[in-house]
Amino acid sequence: MSIGCNIRAARKRKNLSIQQICERTGLSQGFMSQVENNKTSPSIATLDSIANALHVPLAFLLLKDEERMQVIRKDERRKTLYGKNKLQVDHLGGQGNVKMMLVEMPPGSSTEEEHAHAGDEIHFILEGTVYVEQGEDSATLEAGDSFSWRAAIPHYVKNVGENNARILISVFLEADNDA
Repeated sequence: MSIGCNIRAARKRKNLSIQQICERTGLSQGFMSQVENNKTSPSIATLDSIANALHVPLAFLLLKDEERMQVIRKDERRKTLYGKNKLQVDHLGGQGNVKMMLVEMPPGSSTEEEHAHAGDEIHFILEGTVYVEQGEDSATLEAGDSFSWRAAIPHYVKNVGENNARILISVFLEADNDA
């Protein structure tokens, strides 16, 4: 989305007319129309004035589509299966180099063996009891506990409880990794 489209979308969301924006900024309707239709590029000072009139941060008007807030409804999540145990992975979304997933592990299931991959991870146990291991470090964790690790070091996770375990995982990847 271009700057003009961002301005128009913000103006329409707030139910404002071009005339109302012009009254607040002192800009002409013709100029505002050209800005919204991407026929002219306003100065930073003019953009700041428009942002103030719209009651939005200036930076909001400069966002590209991929930088804007992303919404993924629960029934629209991408789902994958992982490993021989076919652990269900719901891909909750991502922004830049950060991705978030929800993993469901049936009782007794595991990542099968130690594995490693790019990224840093933070895990939050939503439900269940899991055993985690990385090198000489290990822990048994329950709902409400969290842990983090460098995923490039081999690691292992197993549901040691009697019920399904649900783990919220946030992964940070360096900019040059596409994993």
